[in-house]
Amino acid sequence: MSGHSKWATIKHKKAATDAKRGKMFTRLIKEIQIAARSGGGDPDGNPRLRTAITAAKAVSMPSDNIKKAIMRGTGELEGGQIEEVTFEGYGPGGAAVLVDVATDNRNRTVSEIRHMFSKNGGNLGEQGSVAWMFERKSQILIEHDKATEDQLMNLVLEAGADDLKDEGDSWEVLSAPEAHEAVVAALAAAKIPTETAAVAMVAKNLLKLEGKNAAGMLRLHEALEEHDDVQNVYSNFDIDPAEVEALA
Repeated sequence: MSGHSKWATIKHKKAATDAKRGKMFTRLIKEIQIAARSGGGDPDGNPRLRTAITAAKAVSMPSDNIKKAIMRGTGELEGGQIEEVTFEGYGPGGAAVLVDVATDNRNRTVSEIRHMFSKNGGNLGEQGSVAWMFERKSQILIEHDKATEDQLMNLVLEAGADDLKDEGDSWEVLSAPEAHEAVVAALAAAKIPTETAAVAMVAKNLLKLEGKNAAGMLRLHEALEEHDDVQNVYSNFDIDPAEVEALA
């Protein structure tokens, strides 16, 4: 899930048309495993695990897959040890990029991610170099024609959301991470479907990119998203929707 809502919308639609369900399952299984390892296998007492299970069920992951991922995380089943790593860097035009990785081979992944940045006109930075440009938020996207602003405004604010934004094709609901489950539940109860719903790193300010820098940033973003060990990519770039469509 990107920290930039326009790209998140585009990415969601692309994923749907490309039928990348297998990759989505892999990422969610890793997240469930890590969450269970770090906070225990009981979702009632582990908010991160609870959120991961909700996301897995939303894409119709079989319950058996979820159960096995939890058991690998708690050590009840054997499985490779997965390490979480966050990379920080800059893309073309100076756009900030955060990359969350879950890997069983840190050295290999570091080398591959560094190569992707350099190949696509970016460079890796030191830890803390760009993270300060983002804040952790619950980010929910809803297709524009699924609800009106009036319908959403009172509903999400009463559930604990901080803001509702019109992003053209979608409504973006932003909340504190601890309000995520309540807002998702309120939307589900109102039978309002969501495009994406996740706790993400949301950019505080956006950087406008055009032309060569825009094309390069999209290539870098796509390459990172395709990597098997990458869980999430966040950036602060802003590209005109017409230009994104033309480049896509």
